[in-house]
Amino acid sequence: MTQDTLLADPEVQHRDRIVIRFAGDSGDGMQLAGTRFTDASALFGNDLATFPSFPAEIRAPAGTVAGVSSFQIHIADFDILTPGDAPDVLVAMNPAALMANLADVEEAGLLILNSDAFNERNFAKCGYDVDPREDGTLDQYNVLSVPMEELTKLAVVDSGVRGRATLRSKNFFALGLITWMFGRTLDPITDWIDKKFGADQPVGKANTMALKAGYNYGITTDAVHYKYDVPPAKMPAGTYTNITGNKALAWGLIAAAQLAKLPLFFGSYPITPASGVLEELARQKHFGVKTFQAEDEIAAAGISVGASFAGHLAATGTSGPGVALKSETISLALMMELPLVIVNVQRAGPSTGIPTKTEQADLMSAIYGRHGESPLPVIAAASPGDAFSTAIEACRIALKYMTPVILLSDGFVANSSEPWMLPDVASLPEMPVSFATEPNGEDGEFLPYKRNEFLARPWAIPGTPGLEHRLGGLEKQVETGNVNYVPENHAAMTELRERKIAGIAKDIPPVTVEGPENGDVLVLGWGGTYGSIRAGVLRAQQAGYNSVASAHLRHLFPFPANLGSVLRSYKHVIVPELNRGQLSKLLQAEYLIPIESYPKIMGVPFKATEIQARIVATIEGDRT
Repeated sequence: MTQDTLLADPEVQHRDRIVIRFAGDSGDGMQLAGTRFTDASALFGNDLATFPSFPAEIRAPAGTVAGVSSFQIHIADFDILTPGDAPDVLVAMNPAALMANLADVEEAGLLILNSDAFNERNFAKCGYDVDPREDGTLDQYNVLSVPMEELTKLAVVDSGVRGRATLRSKNFFALGLITWMFGRTLDPITDWIDKKFGADQPVGKANTMALKAGYNYGITTDAVHYKYDVPPAKMPAGTYTNITGNKALAWGLIAAAQLAKLPLFFGSYPITPASGVLEELARQKHFGVKTFQAEDEIAAAGISVGASFAGHLAATGTSGPGVALKSETISLALMMELPLVIVNVQRAGPSTGIPTKTEQADLMSAIYGRHGESPLPVIAAASPGDAFSTAIEACRIALKYMTPVILLSDGFVANSSEPWMLPDVASLPEMPVSFATEPNGEDGEFLPYKRNEFLARPWAIPGTPGLEHRLGGLEKQVETGNVNYVPENHAAMTELRERKIAGIAKDIPPVTVEGPENGDVLVLGWGGTYGSIRAGVLRAQQAGYNSVASAHLRHLFPFPANLGSVLRSYKHVIVPELNRGQLSKLLQAEYLIPIESYPKIMGVPFKATEIQARIVATIEGDRT
């Protein structure tokens, strides 16, 4: 049966943007369904942003709120900045998914429920005393109950899959229904299934059958009253790919190595949410990438320092707990003055904390979390696509100044995705690297700590004739690098290392302001808060609060040279952070001006409406 044979076509709602969230048990395949719908929407031409959310436990009890996994996607016909504040459509595969996500859904939003899972046993697991469909809980929403499990079993009966394994395809049934509701073609999804599982294999057959059954359910049933039309976005011409922050960061490291004409070495120990960087780099051996999965974090850092000593562009990746373990080795790289990029994909802490949730609480650790006077550059990625250029910038600074660099990402940036236009390779910055090949002393000796105009020492590859030198963690003598314990020498070397890092401020772009150059409010952010801040400021401006601007910091240590003058141009400086106000404290200490901290430490990103509300409250507070 086709849609033309129905007595009444579903209502088509024309929208410029909409937010969909898939939610279910961690074994229900919600991340997969969301990712496949994301790719279909990207091929359709929508601008989009995604936000996957994972249970904190590896395998929380099935059917409980703690075990709920979700994937949110915001699609639009214009350039968007965030994955959306609240879903307009929620696909809930069980009562726990409904309970965990219902409060976020827009009023009058559409709930698509897997009715087969709504039973007394599952109600008890998540804490519902009665069926929420029958006690008025869902009265303000549009509800579509679909027996997804039963329909999936019927659909895959000839696939070769048997028993409870048939239910593993119910996520594809839900995906098929959503694909029909949003006018997407099944082709990119079925092509992916064929490549992943094999078109003739039972699992591949079952997934395709379930997908088509969900699609046809939308066509043939009169229970579905809604279809949505979100047209393609008008984007600048170019070749696009849908990219996550972890993948973009990995590609940025590869690009930097190519620009520097150096082999790339990445030593890491798997840790959520940073493991994706190691996994992506391991796939790119054809670019000369060497990856090493170490037995622990300390070993990963140590072997990466060794690779740098041997002339590689070296990096190591981890999350907050791993940085704590690597700190002594990072200090060693600082004392040896070797280039090393330390990637920290932040997560909620302390200790193991909430490993799958996002946070920005490692800023102080990045800047000060080593023993002794040990300054080093710290920069942060603002979005999935921005992670590419931020990784290149981290490598540029490390190589030019012969220093370790900490590159901060976070769980939101790492796992989220967005369309990203592939850059023109010719437009990428040059990154020339020259190794020492001749003695540089007046008497024909090699001075490993003789500095250039940037206060960077020469990079001498082991085995270069005539350039034998010692490196290690003991204090170095000025220029010669010999071990030296003289107090005046220690003071001189400490100050030289400090001046080198401080001088990087002359070599980074000034902070730019989006909005008026002075006014009532500047909202200043760093890292993954960029999209929410920019969207919140735009909403405030559209509501008539025109004396509001935003700015975002990539370089966090040292700060851009013009930052102080920018901050002093506004009556209020609001700093939203996913921590307890770490950047706010740094700014107040550096510039001795009032900074209004806006902390959030709940494991989830800011919403644009939260930023807007804070701006409005600040301005209206001045008026009363």
